Amino acid sequence: MLILARKTNESIVIGGEIEVSVIDIRGDQVKLGISAPRHVKVYRREVYEAILEENRQAAAASEIPAELDALFDKQAADETANSKD
Repeated sequence: MLILARKTNESIVIGGEIEVSVIDIRGDQVKLGISAPRHVKVYRREVYEAILEENRQAAAASEIPAELDALFDKQAADETANSKD
């Protein structure tokens, strides 16, 4: 991890496209301004982690339970047998 010290109205540049500026410092709170191209998504860490968790849950929910999968296999086999008649 790179650690930098910055004062109010100072900034850093990441990858030539992203600029992070220190807007204000009050007590233990620092306000940052972030300038980035539209295609770069910027999230607070807790929001990003919530999105990842939602995606994990959605992926797990999209798995077909074995009982349902077996039912579809049986239905497909029945349809194939009926179409040969």
